[in-house]
Amino acid sequence: MIVRASAKINLSLDVVGRRDDGYHLVSMVMQSLYLHDVVTIEPQTREDGIFVSSNLPYIPNDDGNLAYRAARILKEKYDIDDGIKIHLQKRIPVSAGLAGGSTDAAAVLFGVNKLYGLGLKMRDLMTIGETIGADVPFCLMRGTALAENIGERLTRLAPMPECAILLAKPTFGISTKQAYKEVDEETNLVHPDVKGQVEALEQGDLAGVISRMGNVLEAPAIRQYDQISDLKKAMMENGALGSLMSGSGPTVYGVFKDREEAEDAKRRMIPYFGSVRFIVTAPFCPFKNEKR
Repeated sequence: MIVRASAKINLSLDVVGRRDDGYHLVSMVMQSLYLHDVVTIEPQTREDGIFVSSNLPYIPNDDGNLAYRAARILKEKYDIDDGIKIHLQKRIPVSAGLAGGSTDAAAVLFGVNKLYGLGLKMRDLMTIGETIGADVPFCLMRGTALAENIGERLTRLAPMPECAILLAKPTFGISTKQAYKEVDEETNLVHPDVKGQVEALEQGDLAGVISRMGNVLEAPAIRQYDQISDLKKAMMENGALGSLMSGSGPTVYGVFKDREEAEDAKRRMIPYFGSVRFIVTAPFCPFKNEKR
């Protein structure tokens, strides 16, 4: 079985509190992208265990991989006797703020459920996904959604109006744990207008969506890494309608009117950011576009 595992960006990300157990309470708008990993799942009838491989040699093949963890949970919970072979064809940059690990886990939950006829509904899969990572339920649902609580409480929203997205992934990574720690120490948080962005989506107002883009994790990241602000500035100078860091970073994206303008911006920016990986993609909605 082959499953597409969609990347995501945050159109907005706000931290609105913190639970006693240390988890941060968020309010954010998440958007799936056409950019995806390809996850292949095969039963191994003569072997037991879980076997994970990837086109990238440094991807872990044990419990340190969320896809492995997803397969292990279903295998143990539903007494699957077969071994499970998983191959991850990684197209989504790693440690990028694009939910690459979470979306692979979501694809494995979806695929193993179908492959073995477990009969689990989407809500069941999303509940299991919560135990793996806060982004996994959204990666199962896909599309456009308001995410609240620790990110697992989802409300489906109207799809993002048509546009193109240019991603720029620097070579460095940012620890999610450290990013949220920096927010805790921030004394002057600028909170995005998440409610207004939701309303703009409902109205199909792309300009309204873009004008309300914001990420409270971005300012602390910029203080540590100048390249994030450099990429944002370059996006805007090369025709982006808006630009933002996704998630805990470090990927910066620009929103463009169409693919041609995004491709032009990519060509102009590459000579100045030789080590940065640029990818042109677009918002994905599973109800408007093809199914998984």
